[in-house]
Amino acid sequence: MTSPPTTGHVRAAICSIALCSLLCAAAAGQSRFVICDKGFGSFESAFNSGVSVSVGPVKKAGFAARACQAKLTWENQTLQVSPEASQADIDVMGADMGLGSLVVAFQIKKQEDDPLMNYEIYSLSKPPKLLRTITGGDFFSAADTRLDGSGIEIWTTDAGAFDRFDKLPLQLFDFAPTVVLRFEQRRLVDVSSDFQSHFDSQIANLRSQLTVQQLGDFKKSDGILASPIPSSKEELADLLATKIKILEIVGCYLYSGRDQEAWNSLAAMWPPADAGRVRAALLKAHSLGLRSQVDAVSHKTPSLVKIKHAYIFERLRSEGQDSARPQSQAELRAFQLDSFPKTILMRREVRHVSANASLNEEQNIEMVIDAAGKVRSAKVLGTPDEGLVNAASGWKFIPAFQDGHPVACVWMQSVKFFY
Repeated sequence: MTSPPTTGHVRAAICSIALCSLLCAAAAGQSRFVICDKGFGSFESAFNSGVSVSVGPVKKAGFAARACQAKLTWENQTLQVSPEASQADIDVMGADMGLGSLVVAFQIKKQEDDPLMNYEIYSLSKPPKLLRTITGGDFFSAADTRLDGSGIEIWTTDAGAFDRFDKLPLQLFDFAPTVVLRFEQRRLVDVSSDFQSHFDSQIANLRSQLTVQQLGDFKKSDGILASPIPSSKEELADLLATKIKILEIVGCYLYSGRDQEAWNSLAAMWPPADAGRVRAALLKAHSLGLRSQVDAVSHKTPSLVKIKHAYIFERLRSEGQDSARPQSQAELRAFQLDSFPKTILMRREVRHVSANASLNEEQNIEMVIDAAGKVRSAKVLGTPDEGLVNAASGWKFIPAFQDGHPVACVWMQSVKFFY
């Protein structure tokens, strides 16, 4: 738990995307907290359009059940997003995702044993309407990745397509292939190829875990690992771990739009007699997964992605001029906000608390919060606390606004966690 937000830290800023230290919303290992899990946790807030958003436990006979619900209300009317689910969460609220309206996006997991979530995007205008549903990911996280307002990406994985791939349960994979989506002129576009550096980082990490001996042993197998039967359980486990890492490497190339590199890697590491079968299976999984739900696919390469400047807003319009940087009234207004971010979800795992942290100690943390309400960088003011910075990468806010539009801003928060 945390204390309520304080007033914001102020100063005008412009930063180059190339120089920003970003916390990727889809980073591996990030704590994936949801608002309501099996009836525990709640959130409710009214948006300035007059639509209220609420997520919380289902009430039966006046008592909270071990289930969650999500709903939208306005003018004594109610739209049930999910009347009963194992998990209900808000990914973004008040964001402009390119659908012609500011939106709220829910994540809904229907059953506890289901590894997948539905991503449902609703307008926040009255009456709210369901604009799009995306299925097949195990978790969704929208972010204004470039901090320039050019478009919000939805980061997820093609978990549904890889669950039971080659009879392997999803839990055995380190991760399912990343998919990055964005709405462009209200069409859902797969823009994963714009972020090849993300995939390259995953590939480098996987390759560092494979030895020449492991690759050689696997290439001598049948690929299916059915025969000949390995001499020990340890040998089988090692072959299986190698197989999974190879599939993940090939998947990274394939999902980032580099088909030829994918097949070259497969040919170099997979048993030759089985490579054709696996290639066909990968192509089928890719085409039937999240790719089947998009309206278009971007084929940009990183060299064609123009580096832009990000405008980071930090001052409310009711506040005076910053004496440290004299500006004209027009310039001053250009960097002022109508509202600061509002908390949706702030949690921290106890295991991330440093050993020397005092119980219920108040800490100040300065964050760059993007136009989707996601934390892109953070630093603790005072005693360094890496655990708090890591926790902040999973926090969610209603973004700051300027002239009716969500924008990125710098925000200082005083937090106090209770254990």
